[in-house]
Amino acid sequence: MTEDFLFELGVEEMPAHVVTSSMNQLAERMRDFLNNHRLTFDSIETFSTPRRLAVRINQLALAQGDIEEEVKGPAKKIALTAENQWSKAAQGFVRGQQMSVNDIYFKEINGVDYVHVKKFIKGKQAIAILPLIIDEVIKKMTFPTMMRWGNNDFKFIRPIRWMVALLGECIVPMELLNIGSGNVSQGHRFLGAPVVIKRPEMYESSLMSQYVLVDPNRRKTMIMEQMVDFATHNQWKIDMDVELLEEVNNLVEYPTSFVGTFAEKYLKVPAPVLITSMKINQRYFPVMTADEHLLPYFISVRNGLIDNIDKVIAGNEKVLTARLEDAEFFYEEDQKRSIEQYVEKLKTVMFHEKIGTMYEKMQRVAIIAQFLGQQCHLSADDLAALQRASHIYKFDLVTSMVDEFPELQGVMGGIYAEKFGENAKVAQAIAQQYLPNSAQGALPTTLMSALLALADKLDTLMSFFTVGLVPNGSNDPYALRRQAQGIVRILEQYDIHFPLEEYQAHIVNLVNKQCDGLTYSYDLSSLSDFIKARLTKQLQAQNIRHDVIEAVIHRNQDDIVSQYNDAHMLQEHLNDADLKQATESLTRVSNLAKKASNLCVEIDANLFENEDEHRLNNALMQLKAANYQNNEQLYEQLKQLSPMIDNYFANTLIMVDDQKIKNNRLALLKAIDEMTKEIAAMEYLIIK
Repeated sequence: MTEDFLFELGVEEMPAHVVTSSMNQLAERMRDFLNNHRLTFDSIETFSTPRRLAVRINQLALAQGDIEEEVKGPAKKIALTAENQWSKAAQGFVRGQQMSVNDIYFKEINGVDYVHVKKFIKGKQAIAILPLIIDEVIKKMTFPTMMRWGNNDFKFIRPIRWMVALLGECIVPMELLNIGSGNVSQGHRFLGAPVVIKRPEMYESSLMSQYVLVDPNRRKTMIMEQMVDFATHNQWKIDMDVELLEEVNNLVEYPTSFVGTFAEKYLKVPAPVLITSMKINQRYFPVMTADEHLLPYFISVRNGLIDNIDKVIAGNEKVLTARLEDAEFFYEEDQKRSIEQYVEKLKTVMFHEKIGTMYEKMQRVAIIAQFLGQQCHLSADDLAALQRASHIYKFDLVTSMVDEFPELQGVMGGIYAEKFGENAKVAQAIAQQYLPNSAQGALPTTLMSALLALADKLDTLMSFFTVGLVPNGSNDPYALRRQAQGIVRILEQYDIHFPLEEYQAHIVNLVNKQCDGLTYSYDLSSLSDFIKARLTKQLQAQNIRHDVIEAVIHRNQDDIVSQYNDAHMLQEHLNDADLKQATESLTRVSNLAKKASNLCVEIDANLFENEDEHRLNNALMQLKAANYQNNEQLYEQLKQLSPMIDNYFANTLIMVDDQKIKNNRLALLKAIDEMTKEIAAMEYLIIK
């Protein structure tokens, strides 16, 4: 038999950003709890508002299933005495299983007889197991920030106020911090009243009667439908920001959307400023024309009914007007100074106390950017624009607008640069310097902008590695992994070839010669490994097989773009019929080539003793002379070496006593291995 089970935990208002994750955590922990206790169920439904987390377990078994398990005991020779009587070991074993020696039977395992008994375990009732939820689920939940209240040691996201635990119509007795479970939930804080939940399936309707919409998806749909109605009626386009919608949805229990307005004069302030003020400060949705020009309206969501909505609108408009008044003032004041004045102020702004000022950072970035621009063959005009951008790109950090709205750093730099008459490319590069600012965030839209962002991220990593502030475990206070991820994505997007250690060495040399302040000094390979770890994550996210990733990461060339491309190339060839033989042959070459790691010997054909040596060497010479357009062509040719390699090993002893002949043969294998490792370290591939 089955029944639905409802569990609801009522709390003080939670921060919006943790509501959804906490709901999902409760569901996952509850799923594990039920599985661990052998309580079967059909499905789990999740519910949440700012004041509650809840799950409904549909068709929960009312009892565990009975089980019969076979329990192994001591070996027969230990279980029986010399007189063929049951030993103390055997008697102790059955006593521990609450059985008798009459239940013993012998079973052979790997040629040895062992004592066994069949143990019957009757399933417990669900109502006796469910109270363990408090210790095994609720007390084990974790949150970004946790708090204690009263004199309790227990920590949770917010103080717990009520608890519902209902199996069918039956209350499951539980207690947490003197709060006992029941069937009474709480309605809307201002509009509702306590409500009795008679059965789990009546949960949504019971709370809806008290102005609480507990299903977050229905609540979100309700908000979107209300906004779409406004947009359709007025022919507007709503900036339906997904993250903002999620946040607003987790701030309300009964949503009512409304439209507010602000004075048109504020539209002269750049749209990103107005939008940021509305979204970040007030959690409003901006309103636009069909061609995305900002209009003097906003949409917000009230936690309640439409009653007295005019007063609510007036209050929100008043608060927003004060914000926009500040923004207008900052915008006008910022334009009273020049870029050069702002740059001068950066000499007193610290990037990090161990690294130096923002001004010094820009000097380093300017050198890195020029180096990158030259490697990417930028035109003279673009190199000049990149030089100008890199010498001023942080100036907006000391403007009043960015001080008030830190989210606009870079964006305001681009706006002000254009306002002050800078080249459009310079303004664009400044605006996009922080991109990408998340794992899947937008990338810079031009190569020049990408190179400035790349140079900035490289300097950040090289500087922090220099002063020893390297991420340790999950700890990454300066978001250096995100910077490295950004580097990988930019290199991939723009096909920028960047041999990690070679280019790092060039940059270290250039910067240390030309710049005062911080001197780069760190283990180049450690930063290379750090960046390649981000490449590994990127490839894993794209379902590239683990052994393929290891093969390209451990090859000789450490160019990110080539490693990325070759990982995808190898993944596509994993089902090739001849890959297994080629991998085995080239791996054998690699294993022997390790013995020649320090060998500096030219291959001498005069020392060859059989045709297989000549044939393999000639094929290698042809490979080296060929002009391959990409590594896929090289890969196909290397595979064709496999039969020759097998014949070579079949007819040639490598480790002979004659030192010259041995070294000559090792040199040939080393040369083949070096060509192979331009693509991958084949020994890491697992081909069955």
